[in-house]
Amino acid sequence: MDVDLTGRSFLKELDFLPEELTYLLDLADELKAARREAREEQLLTGRVIALIFEKTSTRTRAAFEVAAHDQGAHVTNFDPSGSQIGHKESVADTAEVLGRMFDAIQFRGTSQGDIERLANHAEVPVYNGLTDDWHPTQMLADFQTMREASGKEANDLSYAFCGDLRFNMARSHVVTAALLGSDIRLAGPESLSIPGEVLEAAREIAALTGASITVTDDAAEAVTGVDFVHTDVWVSMGEPREVWASRIKELMPYRVDEKLMSAAGKRARFMHCLPAYHDLETQIGADIAGHTGLTGGLEVTDGVFRSERSIVFDQAENRLHTIKALMVATLAGPDDR
Repeated sequence: MDVDLTGRSFLKELDFLPEELTYLLDLADELKAARREAREEQLLTGRVIALIFEKTSTRTRAAFEVAAHDQGAHVTNFDPSGSQIGHKESVADTAEVLGRMFDAIQFRGTSQGDIERLANHAEVPVYNGLTDDWHPTQMLADFQTMREASGKEANDLSYAFCGDLRFNMARSHVVTAALLGSDIRLAGPESLSIPGEVLEAAREIAALTGASITVTDDAAEAVTGVDFVHTDVWVSMGEPREVWASRIKELMPYRVDEKLMSAAGKRARFMHCLPAYHDLETQIGADIAGHTGLTGGLEVTDGVFRSERSIVFDQAENRLHTIKALMVATLAGPDDR
């Protein structure tokens, strides 16, 4: 099918067809090669993009800014205290204003409802840089990285996600894997399982695409024979200290350590969306270690994180190329692309 994403928002993976996601991944590959070979053409000259950060950011902000610069566009950053959104002005009213001044809006925050309202009122493309429910731009980077590292198309990939399955990363992974026909295994305790409605939606898609979805509480079983092992952080500074010890106790069987990577097999690579608490060189990592006594790494050991099997920084770089593809696909005319 011919794919034209001009003017489309990117709010969650469920809004897209498999062919549309594949198109974005292929375009990201093309743009990455063009940048490395110093032959990139600027297709977004004169465009202006608003970047709203209700939550702080490193990779998302850097990727949007550098991608826009590479393509000749300009950005305006609104940090958590830099706009009236949700405080003195409603999300809908903010969207009406920004939609008249900017060609697109990126939002990174808590509420999926807020970004849906932005898209409904802005009349320009709105991109989800992260909400509590979904992380679609991260999925593009993850699948570009897995295709590169394995040499396989998405429908031939097998991978595991280990840890807390309730939030945006596990949700986005199971839906994206279903859309792209991958073999995904989700490993976590039943008490921290993926929401039933998300799993049901993913399984309905998988029945059409040929994807395989496994949910288990056995991490070693989940990772056996996979191409990649993913994880994400277990706790954050936004949560009360009272939950740290119990959460860590629940999730320790799902920590990605050398033993788990051995169970995965020699070809398996390690991936993490970052930041990762693999050592004591962060405030959160040090605080958690001081509170719980756990010093060998939280969701992943330092040995795995720094090993040759870890491709987390390739994954981080690919936020740039996939976000650039998203902006080009939605803002440049189809004839220019």
